[in-house]
Amino acid sequence: MTLTTVSQNQCFGGVQGVYSHASPETGCTMRFGLFLPPQAKDGLVPVLYWLSGLTCTEENFIVKAGAQRVAAELGLIVIAPDTSPRGKDVPGDPQGAWDFGAGAGFYVDATQAPWATNYRMASYIEREL
Repeated sequence: MTLTTVSQNQCFGGVQGVYSHASPETGCTMRFGLFLPPQAKDGLVPVLYWLSGLTCTEENFIVKAGAQRVAAELGLIVIAPDTSPRGKDVPGDPQGAWDFGAGAGFYVDATQAPWATNYRMASYIEREL
């Protein structure tokens, strides 16, 4: 996986970053937030994946939760991915529903066309990210 750094900021002695990459599982560019605590400079530290819900991007948890302070104290990496694939080639809900399609936040793999190509969030989290 080749990562592109979207942003990096010092935060409670660690680094809060946002990264993007081409995802084979979802067939589009995906983004995720990653908080790296100061303890990671000295060795391995545990990782927590935060799976936000409906309509959330990687930014929601990073900005609203304030978890970086506690993660820095505990020496915990926090990874917060976007909730779903996005982009002009990703099919959404033809009726424009806000709770289905891009941003819907379902961590499952779709099994029916046209969604099965891009909506593979379970595989993205479990196999790729």
